[in-house]
Amino acid sequence: MSTQISYTHQSGAAVRTVPQAFQETLRLRPHQVALRTVGGTVQITWADYDRRVRAIAAGLAGLGVRHGDTVGIMLTNRPEFNLADTAVLHVGATPFSVYNTSSPEQIAHVFTNAGNTIVITERAFLDAVRGSGIELEHIVLVDSAAEGTVPLSEVESNPAPDFDFDAAWRAVQPQDLATLIYTSGTTGPSKGVELTHENVIAQITGLQGPMRVGPDDRAVSYLPSAHVADRISGHCMNLFTGITITCVPDAREIAAALPDARPTTFFGVPRVWQKIKAGIDATLAAEPSPLRKALAGWAIGVGIAHARARLARKGVNPTLAVQHRIADALVLSTLRRALGLDELRVASSGAAAIPPETLEYLLGLGFTVTEVWGMSETSGVGTYTELDAPRPSSVGRVMDGMQVRLSDDGELLIRGPIVTHGYRGMPDKTAEALDAEGWLHTGDIATIAEDGYVTIVDRKKELLITAAGKNISPTNIENAIASASSLIAQAVAIGDAKPYVSALIVLDPDTAALRAKTFGTPEAGLAELCAHPQILAEVRTAVESGNTRLARVEQIKRFRIVPRAWEPGGEEITPTLKLKRAPIAAKYAAEITALYADPVPDGVVSLG
Repeated sequence: MSTQISYTHQSGAAVRTVPQAFQETLRLRPHQVALRTVGGTVQITWADYDRRVRAIAAGLAGLGVRHGDTVGIMLTNRPEFNLADTAVLHVGATPFSVYNTSSPEQIAHVFTNAGNTIVITERAFLDAVRGSGIELEHIVLVDSAAEGTVPLSEVESNPAPDFDFDAAWRAVQPQDLATLIYTSGTTGPSKGVELTHENVIAQITGLQGPMRVGPDDRAVSYLPSAHVADRISGHCMNLFTGITITCVPDAREIAAALPDARPTTFFGVPRVWQKIKAGIDATLAAEPSPLRKALAGWAIGVGIAHARARLARKGVNPTLAVQHRIADALVLSTLRRALGLDELRVASSGAAAIPPETLEYLLGLGFTVTEVWGMSETSGVGTYTELDAPRPSSVGRVMDGMQVRLSDDGELLIRGPIVTHGYRGMPDKTAEALDAEGWLHTGDIATIAEDGYVTIVDRKKELLITAAGKNISPTNIENAIASASSLIAQAVAIGDAKPYVSALIVLDPDTAALRAKTFGTPEAGLAELCAHPQILAEVRTAVESGNTRLARVEQIKRFRIVPRAWEPGGEEITPTLKLKRAPIAAKYAAEITALYADPVPDGVVSLG
């Protein structure tokens, strides 16, 4: 049984569990703000944090929570999540989060698997929790009171009389479970990934290589706490390093929150970065001054040219270098400041593939984005690109202390201390994922360059095999199309066992609403806009542009615009915006059939 993995805290202590990290951070800067809300209406120092954690932990012990128990948490991104989660860890129990978009049936599946008898939630999710039909001993509400529930304030004011807080957290061992991360369920019922304190320690230690953050840094919590990125790279990173976290309860408000939070480190799923680009495009499109619009367009173009020169590693010619300094002084620095990202040091993108063009654009604005790859099963990040060596389309090199290799069929395998030991209560699924030598079979097809940089081709089970027998990556096609226009929120490549590739396309509702204003029809709904000639023309241009970057066999021959938006956590996409391909294929079976019908039906656009 290994107990050798530790994190060297800034205090000099060798930290081996998550609560120990919290205690060391508290000792260093008790009066620094640890957690805050947008606008600073709530600011919690580490000393405040400690006081609340002690009270909640003692109160949970009073409700019967013991070392090794599980406690469910279903909350938005609010300080109470961090307080409750950290308190559970100090009891020696295992906290886990539930996606806020979960249906009662999904909650029932997770609670049954986790075996929790307590959930900490808020009034908005009470009906869904109760609708799960799971018998719970206690439902703790953080924001209000309701019959049959216990307010968090009451939990805090009723400690177990014999609870020894310090003895409880000191009893936590590196091999104890720190959390359960439930997979997003793109291919079936979610699986509970068991992550130990040792896993978390290894992940935070590895992240400190590329991120190098500390108590003077600032970050934003806006992704679901049920996702490994927010729980480990956000919540746990806060506990280990003292970084200040601004909580944003609605991910759709992230753009408005950034100027207040002014993060120095920021993780975004690809769609978030694309929305930032779309916001800039929309602002420039609405700029009334032709001169200012032209200047901004020129500056962004210079930034992209400068970025491409850097990426080519052939040096930047003197003329472009001078132009870039001017562009940055006049426009780009102002844009970064307006976005709230003028002090951003470490930017990262992950959870899904990001189009290389988007990374070039961001680099042109002055953000060096490290593209990372990882899974719930790897405690988060498994590979990352060096900040001083960006390489669009690659997810970089493996984290220190880890190993990667390819199987005979090109599947990426990884092993090391960040890898889970298995899925909760699912030995058959664990045996499928982890072999006898400890290699995790990731399900991703990849290539590995001579210098160790990894490129993900696509998910093994999602590759399209056309009627002609060609293996095609749908993600490559989808990114080529989506990156061509901010009007496109999602593109789904269709082509398995088909004579050619076609696509379902979903409009971005915000960008579509801006277009509606320019058409003089601001009240037009998405269904109406889907049939608007100018919308159809713009999407067609984007598809044709994307096709120019694809091999002939990959090019989209027909497409159809879906007349509704896809909501995160809905039937079509996960809370982190990954496509649920099987449900999409089932739900849109008739539309997909029409893409291959002759003559071409109404609503289907053929590119000839």
